Amino acid sequence: MSTPFRAYLDGFTASGVCRSSAKIEDLMANPLQLTFVNFQKDSYIVVEGKQNADRFFIIRQGKVRVSKDVEVVAEEGGNVLGPGDFFGVVSTMSSHSHIETARALTDVTLISVQKEQYGQLIQNNTPVAMKIILQFSRRMRYLDEALTRLTLKNTADNDFSHLFKVGEYYAKQSQYNQAYYAYYKYLKYCPRGNEVDLVRKRMMKIAPYAKAVKLDFKTDEFTRRYPKDSMLFSEGEPGDELYIIQKGSVKIAKIVDNNEVLLAVLKTGDIFGEMALLESKPRAACAVAYEDCQVLAVNRANFERMVGTQPQIIARLTILLAERIWFIYKQLANTLISDPLGRMYDALLIQLEKNRIPLDLAQSYTFDFGPKELVNMVGLPQGDGALVLRKMLENKKVQVIKDKIYTADVTEVIKQTEYYRKMQKIEKSRRESTVWN
Repeated sequence: MSTPFRAYLDGFTASGVCRSSAKIEDLMANPLQLTFVNFQKDSYIVVEGKQNADRFFIIRQGKVRVSKDVEVVAEEGGNVLGPGDFFGVVSTMSSHSHIETARALTDVTLISVQKEQYGQLIQNNTPVAMKIILQFSRRMRYLDEALTRLTLKNTADNDFSHLFKVGEYYAKQSQYNQAYYAYYKYLKYCPRGNEVDLVRKRMMKIAPYAKAVKLDFKTDEFTRRYPKDSMLFSEGEPGDELYIIQKGSVKIAKIVDNNEVLLAVLKTGDIFGEMALLESKPRAACAVAYEDCQVLAVNRANFERMVGTQPQIIARLTILLAERIWFIYKQLANTLISDPLGRMYDALLIQLEKNRIPLDLAQSYTFDFGPKELVNMVGLPQGDGALVLRKMLENKKVQVIKDKIYTADVTEVIKQTEYYRKMQKIEKSRRESTVWN
């Protein structure tokens, strides 16, 4: 059949579902060859955890219920979908396992959209692609805030005064490059702030030790180089650029409740900083050079030109946002594992899946982070995290080699994670049984 995508992807919900106000019968403009598929009532269409998602679905007729094994945050618009709605988009575009189960509530007719067909959508419907990106960006911010609440039982300040807290945290950690940068930005954006005098004293004191600070760049300076431990931007400051990593790697982290939470380590080809550019809101996280790096800075004017002239960049950005939404959902589910050791194993499994390491082979693997970063991933204070990590290292198949986490067998990580997830389900069932009895 032939059907267009105009107005198809108007609004993604947290599960990777999309709600559209378009009527199926009105979508008959652009020649994109798609396939109808039918499912009977009570049939399972996609199953959570199933690997290799390669297509998403548009409901033409009937109703579908979307659910998760662990419901972490409320779904926008509910879990029952009807004609014009989408599901499976995030998993398909990220090429990861499904993050939801979809079951037919009635006999349904669906339109099947393969991932390879998305490129045609970009070429023919750039405005639709922008709608996807904007919705993904809003979704990311919402999920990021939910993760902060669930992980640290607190919320992060996103106003300019938060720059002072960021500076204070890094100063106490003797990470003077990051501290000096955050203090500088505080003075720039809060010139009459309550902490101005204190910040000036702090900057004078740590200036001799802040060796790799990159404070400001010219607006036409698009290629930028940052030494290791330089801060590219701080959470709380305004942003009007996104970045594409050309060399090296960048750490994305948040400072909340006087604790650093590692969100990601991005590598060559990755894009970051897009949420602030697209939504004109303060940065939601800090970006720090994890090693010497070079990035391409893209401001708002250049981005708007790229949308029309370089659809491959838009496609890449869509995929990266889908990957991040998938990843943050896994992190949100991780917060519900009560045993901190279980959360650590689960965090390692998430990283294996994220990096597309085959999970059915008994092979060794070295993660690109160390013990401190693993503790940060699960939101534990370093003291408590060290105790849990020591317990993990009693497992002879998990080691720390050259300050990197190493496993001699990835299937051991899967086995341990499944055990703790099973224990979590048993505990949940026991609690629910106690409530009802």
